[in-house]
Amino acid sequence: MNLSAVIRPDHTFVGVGAATKWRGLQAIAEKAAEAFEIDPKIILRALESRERLGSTGIGNGVAVPHAVVLGMTHPRGLLIRFARPLDFEAVDDVPTDIAFVLLFGENHRGEYLNVLAAIARQLQSPGIVASMRKAKTAEELYSDFLADSRVL
Repeated sequence: MNLSAVIRPDHTFVGVGAATKWRGLQAIAEKAAEAFEIDPKIILRALESRERLGSTGIGNGVAVPHAVVLGMTHPRGLLIRFARPLDFEAVDDVPTDIAFVLLFGENHRGEYLNVLAAIARQLQSPGIVASMRKAKTAEELYSDFLADSRVL
């Protein structure tokens, strides 16, 4: 899975402001709506519904909000670093400052699982999360995340 085909440089954001997880999801929905030309209300409802099933906070300050969204033809994503860490109710109770947002169509669940696995493998690279936290720009954040990537 080539992560750069799912999360593009222009879909990477640093300093996204939100006071709570739910406001963070709203900010994510607005950015995703602009990027993918889908109604932000549809995206927000999908993300909120998924989050109510259980937290997408995977630990170490990282979350992977994801949802099936009507109108998505293939998995697409955003890479977000929040201005301040948010309580995403992560498994380790560490506040979330980095979010990988994945949106996909109903017929693309298999592809979504491949993307999720590729992100998980990439995050296992030594120092990758620390490097992403030091990035000053969206370009640096994106290149730090994909620095050691290969077609996975």
